[in-house]
Amino acid sequence: MREWLRSYGWRRALVHVAGALSLAGAAPALAADKLVLAFGDSLTAGYGLKPNESFPAQLEASLRRQGVAARVHNAGVSGDTTAGGKARLAWVLNALKAKPDLAIVELGANDMLRGLPVAQARGNLDAILGELQRRRIPVLLAGMRSAPNMGRAYVAGFEGMYPTLAGKYRAGLYPFFLDGVTGQRGLTLPDGLHPTARGVGVIVRGITPRVKAALAR
Repeated sequence: MREWLRSYGWRRALVHVAGALSLAGAAPALAADKLVLAFGDSLTAGYGLKPNESFPAQLEASLRRQGVAARVHNAGVSGDTTAGGKARLAWVLNALKAKPDLAIVELGANDMLRGLPVAQARGNLDAILGELQRRRIPVLLAGMRSAPNMGRAYVAGFEGMYPTLAGKYRAGLYPFFLDGVTGQRGLTLPDGLHPTARGVGVIVRGITPRVKAALAR
């Protein structure tokens, strides 16, 4: 030890040791952070927004302001359907360094916009929730609404699949992800579909209590 101190320089050695102790002390704090997986489409990814304006970024900031140490991982892919989500779920989960404490599943809007069969979307969501349950990852399912021009039967089936699946898997349910945003001037981009940064803020204010409750279980 003495020879190492002489050759390395005692001041540098002390700095080296102090740095190691500092990192060791910081590790438990990082490990204590809750991991939230935001798994969805462009509404999750932050289409048309800066990275810090996206849903995952604003949700993480909101949780931390309220004393919840959490990281929100952005696993949103613009244009993704329920089939796309089903296909990539295992890859996303396996790529994470830790098991999520909560998965927010926000998918289905693109299925509806493309007029894909409700039964297909429901089956894909069922498989997604089933895989998350198999891995013992709690879920908060974000519901979507259908455009009325899809017809009454489609609207009823599409909007009804979310509470049905949430009940089947005993998952949390946030009935409408875009609640308070759809149709509100200044809260959506010119396409009328995607939220602005302010719109995301409205979503985050609405969903944060559900996320906090889920993480506290």
